Amino acid sequence: MSSDHRAYVYSTVLMGSPIVLKLFEHDENLASRVFRLIKRYEDMLTVNRPHSEVMDINDAAGRHPVPVSQPVFELIKRARAVSLPDGSCFNFAIGPLVKRWKIGFNGRSVPPANELRDLLALTNPHDVVLNERARSVFLPRTGMEIDLGAIAKGYIADVIRDFLHGHAIHDALINLGGNVQTLGAPRNGGQGAWAIGLKTPFSHMDALIGIISVTDKSVVTSGVYERYFKRNGRYYHHILDPATGYPLDNELLSVTIVSDDAIDGDIHTTLMYGMGVEKGLAYLSGMPHIEAIFVTRDRRVIFSSPRQFTFTLLDQSYRIA
Repeated sequence: MSSDHRAYVYSTVLMGSPIVLKLFEHDENLASRVFRLIKRYEDMLTVNRPHSEVMDINDAAGRHPVPVSQPVFELIKRARAVSLPDGSCFNFAIGPLVKRWKIGFNGRSVPPANELRDLLALTNPHDVVLNERARSVFLPRTGMEIDLGAIAKGYIADVIRDFLHGHAIHDALINLGGNVQTLGAPRNGGQGAWAIGLKTPFSHMDALIGIISVTDKSVVTSGVYERYFKRNGRYYHHILDPATGYPLDNELLSVTIVSDDAIDGDIHTTLMYGMGVEKGLAYLSGMPHIEAIFVTRDRRVIFSSPRQFTFTLLDQSYRIA
């Protein structure tokens, strides 16, 4: 914990990422409760955990439905809904592919094409059966696996925001490994907004394309530079195309979503990455509460409609289009 201009910063490591909580009053007990809450939801929602409800569902694939808690059921229901539209790049049933690629983990490799075809057959979100009355989830085919990694951090960030509001904390920041949820505005230094850095892809840790300034908003970024490996001169990143099983290949290096709720940020970074700039801009034109910042391979920074944030360009090798 450290203090700076009446701001107190508490940190730990959870969900495989550094977690940072910034408060404007010294309260180690509250910070500990926040971190315990994150851990509780991590244990419920993460794969490869012995007490995870998601792992219970996956372990029972092809055998029987699994009753789950109300929060887990509602989150799975939301993930299924955004996975079902034709062409959606969001697919919560993509677990078998994620597990096979192992991008960001030991043992990563490029799967043979025939193996990917077999795994793709196990990733149809329409096959997942939800029973509202029993509050159960059933994966009807052995080998199916759901993966909430593309939505869990956003959900947890919103839970923490609501928890802090419930404790009369209205100015704070929670950073879940790059998934940032801000409450109100900072009190220090006379700043009127939180300054969130937009990282320069494939550069050193502190290199920034620019600064996104927001108040009381979520800022979620997904980029190809976050987890990847290189084989035979080609980069393979963690954002998989559910139609092909291979990493998505388009003009984008990253997508940032600015929204009220972090869960919308998680969902729409994935959706926008799949759509690309042109279709993404058209899609968001009817959603003024969700805004995007696209960073392209040809070093353009493109905004969908910058009304809820301001952006300061720092890296002059990029240009605002």
